[in-house]
Amino acid sequence: MNTVKLFSGGLLLTATIAASLAMTAMSPEASAQTPSAQHANKAFAKLDTNGDGMISRSEAAVKPKLAAHFDQIDTNKDGLISVDELAAARQKHQQKVAAKFAKLDTDNDGRISRNEASAAPKLARNFDAIDTNKDGFLSKGELKAAHQRLVTK
Repeated sequence: MNTVKLFSGGLLLTATIAASLAMTAMSPEASAQTPSAQHANKAFAKLDTNGDGMISRSEAAVKPKLAAHFDQIDTNKDGLISVDELAAARQKHQQKVAAKFAKLDTDNDGRISRNEASAAPKLARNFDAIDTNKDGFLSKGELKAAHQRLVTK
């Protein structure tokens, strides 16, 4: 398994946002949503320009990275990404990221040391830029923020 993909591969932030959104878009408890879910709902609504509750290939085209993974996310191959497909894609992506983090976190302290990061060359090269609080460790939050910065460029 290539741990470098933690930052450059897998499903993209756009899909993650859309999936969060999709999971809560139909919820009557919308007012109780987390800020992250509210942001996701707004992002999904922007993508779903015709308001049909689905993301078509042409709607996804405005986000090239989402468009590049369209066929992976569209598991029923109907040419549309549904709320459920986005939620499943988000969950799968989160599981992959968690597994990669756990593999790197060899001492199981919930953070990645510089030594642990050496197992992932790209991560090791970018360690100082990702370690925003300069404590010598990479937290899940720092890794998530770095990933978001990369996929939204």
